[in-house]
Amino acid sequence: MQIYSFIAAIALYILCAALPSRRGGLISAVTLAAWLLHGVGLWADIAGGGELRFGFAAMLSSALWVSVAAYWLENRNFSLDGMRRLVMPSAAVAALLQVIFPGNVVPLEGKSPLFGWHIAIATMAYSTLTIAAFHAVLMALQESRLHARRDTKSFLSGALDQLPALLTMEKLLFRMIGFGFTLLSLTVLSGIVFSEQLFGQALKWDHKSAFTLLSWVLFAALLAGRRFRGWRGKTALSFTLAGFATLLLAYVGSRFVFEVVLHKGWA
Repeated sequence: MQIYSFIAAIALYILCAALPSRRGGLISAVTLAAWLLHGVGLWADIAGGGELRFGFAAMLSSALWVSVAAYWLENRNFSLDGMRRLVMPSAAVAALLQVIFPGNVVPLEGKSPLFGWHIAIATMAYSTLTIAAFHAVLMALQESRLHARRDTKSFLSGALDQLPALLTMEKLLFRMIGFGFTLLSLTVLSGIVFSEQLFGQALKWDHKSAFTLLSWVLFAALLAGRRFRGWRGKTALSFTLAGFATLLLAYVGSRFVFEVVLHKGWA
């Protein structure tokens, strides 16, 4: 059942990305339908059988699912059509990856009932910072277009022209980063709690912990620099993309290596 939901969602995501910008009402309706079908597939695949099944593709798919929701909501207040060109194809690829790589069953025996909340908060943190990364890429493209010597017309340039002013985009970016950083902080704290339960130590120092903490430091530095030094522009975009890249390596990258390259289960 979930496979058909994913296939339908993928088709609608691709359709949504291809629709012309002037079809705003249809784009909103197709986005919502694709998001609902993607959500049905996610729930059936991850927790529908009474057990928790998770992996790198499920994490990526969940992050893009929340990102689509964030885009749909923000687009009702601001014209973010350029983001549609990035988010929708990415969501389609993420849903396809989950069909191909369904992940492994996560053993819940002996774990706290709050363990599921830890995964949910982590997913929300990844998702919020994923949409922030898309936002940063759009801002970089938008700034580059402003400084371009020739005004070239293309599939993406038309969408970039419809974006809000860079100052408004920057305000939205830091709003998302602030929210994502709060969730990431809760993820780190809850991870320490579960690390004590599982491994008998406050923090298990592995690649996942190291990259997560590095990402936390980068986003903390960005917010502090914004608050006390007025960081903006290329500095803010560089920190955002670097923080997102390390966060991606923390979970999605490591799980990809375990599941696809090494063919190992949950670790």
